[in-house]
Amino acid sequence: MLKSYHTANIIEAGCDEAGRGCLAGPVVAAAVVLPENYKNKILNDSKQLSEKKRKELKSIIEKEALAFAVSFVNHKEIDELNILRASFTAMHRALDQLKIKPDQILVDGNRFIPYHDIPHHCIVKGDGKFLSIAAASILAKTYRDEYMEELHQKYPDYAWDKNKGYPTKAHRDAIRKVGASPFHRSSFKLLPDEQLQMDF
Repeated sequence: MLKSYHTANIIEAGCDEAGRGCLAGPVVAAAVVLPENYKNKILNDSKQLSEKKRKELKSIIEKEALAFAVSFVNHKEIDELNILRASFTAMHRALDQLKIKPDQILVDGNRFIPYHDIPHHCIVKGDGKFLSIAAASILAKTYRDEYMEELHQKYPDYAWDKNKGYPTKAHRDAIRKVGASPFHRSSFKLLPDEQLQMDF
């Protein structure tokens, strides 16, 4: 079972993002403040859960969290900033929107740009260790998935309803066939270098 907190008797916000490795669409971050000693046996890293479970947990988190916020940084900003800075920007924007100011921030991963004067801890695979980070991972993932499913209605060629913008074979085949959409990240390598076939 995941831990309820990193440090006792203070307000902690868990932060995570979704969509860093995608070829199209935004990077989305969430910040979540859970009640102290919060318990939930199902809540886990979003990657370990089915889509159905993530959707169920999204509603539970939004109802039971003391505060939560979700922020999008779009593909154009990603191209301007680079994906790492865009991820941190999304997290900062989510923290900006929290109705409760945290005493400490728990961030999934090994890097973060400090947020104001609030201490933070970078925790590798934190979404599988702390409930607040897991909750943030679920909100970031579900909000982003819903957005990509909406975009799929306008751009069905890329199967974003299934791959959510990640570089699957079907996604890359579609780029090869019809070209890039206005929502693709131009700073990303959309297609791998094609290997030259040489006859000897």
